[in-house]
Amino acid sequence: MGVPLSFGILRPVHAPWIRVTRSMNPFSLSRKLPFSVSAIGSSGWSHITRASLHSNSVEQSEIIFIGTGTSEGIPRVSCLTNPIKTCPVCSKATELGSKNRRLNTSLLVRFFNPSGKWNILIDAGKFFYHSALRWFPAYGIRTIDAVVITHSHADAIGGLDDLRDWTNNVQPSIPIYTAERDFEVMKKTHYYLVDKSGITPGAAVSTLQFNIIQEEPFTVRELEFTPLPVWHGRGYRSLGFRFGNICYISDVSDIPDETYPLLNNCEILILDALRPDRSSSTHFGLPRALDEVRKIRPKRTLFTGMMHLMDHEKVTEDLMKLNETEGLDIQLSYDGLRVPVTL
Repeated sequence: MGVPLSFGILRPVHAPWIRVTRSMNPFSLSRKLPFSVSAIGSSGWSHITRASLHSNSVEQSEIIFIGTGTSEGIPRVSCLTNPIKTCPVCSKATELGSKNRRLNTSLLVRFFNPSGKWNILIDAGKFFYHSALRWFPAYGIRTIDAVVITHSHADAIGGLDDLRDWTNNVQPSIPIYTAERDFEVMKKTHYYLVDKSGITPGAAVSTLQFNIIQEEPFTVRELEFTPLPVWHGRGYRSLGFRFGNICYISDVSDIPDETYPLLNNCEILILDALRPDRSSSTHFGLPRALDEVRKIRPKRTLFTGMMHLMDHEKVTEDLMKLNETEGLDIQLSYDGLRVPVTL
């Protein structure tokens, strides 16, 4: 048995519990998105309207932001129960349809090609099931055809156990694509999913197929993913991914020089922006994220991974001014946002 590497190469693994694949809520926009890659020019960003019920009639590829928040999520319980100080963003996040309500950062790539329609998930964090419960029925999403992992923190892999609902009731298994260092973590945190030999017969656990990826392009359901190696804190390697001309970097404190060439000619950049004032030791803050946008020069940018200091309406209003002053098309993403793309 072997674990598939990039370009179809198999690395032998003497572990019988690794299975190998061969290839691998009712909120939506009430009008056409203003930033379809194929539809708008450089000044095409406009304020995104509040969502309403959408009849699912998707005919092209799209990306859906399953979650756009930090590991804690927003609102924070500590803020809502604080008798001394009111947190404006967490208070707003309790309102129905608020764009300040954010669960763990995750992206769904709905990829249409001649062989079918594929749902490729990037990360399944500890709040994934809650996000799926809200957005999967609303957008007519049933299957999960693969999960690509950026890193092995709880907000990226904590929902692997919840994939049992799919593998028990929808489909026989789900391929997981992960770097070896993160697979080693999963062997400890999710040992019963990696090695099922100790599971009581008949127990309902996720059936996952772990595929080890390198920092080289690999293919999932005929869609090529190029890893974008970044640092997520000192000495901690995380991966962004490029698919088509979309570059997704959700957890980053620094971008190595060798990664920048992989970001050339980026149509949509989805980038980490934790807080409005400064960076942390593990995440870009808004000032650093803006500097990176100026350096990378994508056609348009959506920030993700925002904490409770980032008020959606206020920050978006400030960002839109950059289109007038610097020609930068930038907005904050939000949970449930869907963007038509060409892949």
